[in-house]
Amino acid sequence: MSKALLKYIRLSPTKARLIAREIQGMNAELALATLEFAPNKAAKVIYKVLASAIANGNYDAQSVVVKSCRIDAGPVLRRMSPRARGRANMIRKPTAHILVEVDEPKNTKVESKPKLDSTKAPKKATKPKKVAESKNAESSKKTTPKATKTTKATKDSSPKAESKVAKEAKEPKAKKPSATKTAKTTTSEDK
Repeated sequence: MSKALLKYIRLSPTKARLIAREIQGMNAELALATLEFAPNKAAKVIYKVLASAIANGNYDAQSVVVKSCRIDAGPVLRRMSPRARGRANMIRKPTAHILVEVDEPKNTKVESKPKLDSTKAPKKATKPKKVAESKNAESSKKTTPKATKTTKATKDSSPKAESKVAKEAKEPKAKKPSATKTAKTTTSEDK
């Protein structure tokens, strides 16, 4: 394992962390290629630190993986900008410390998917039982009057007709307000 550290670089740590997250765990050669063509200032600085870390360990970029790329906040330079009426606004110029660690990959083999336990039953075996149970439930529903309304809906080919019949079966019909009540409300509003 080798590392490289760059301190007090005039760079915003929050912006640099966005780039650092992209290259963690990547092959060093691929990380160098992505950093080279990224348009950010942070990418160019991290590129140099990564190249330095590879050179520090006498590694080849193809045989190394970026183990970690850490961006720590450094001291903040504070400058003043003059404003109206003798006031001044603070300008913050942050600095960062960049640490890149590279190491040879431990496992070159790709792990296969975990196999199912023999104690668990496969999903395909459980599905037909559920279908059989749902068929029994449907046959018992046909004897009820609600089921007869749904069978009428199946004769119509349109899905709108099916949904209307199903809604009518679920909800009882609402009572219409009487004419006397509506007359009383209109007279109270007119007053």
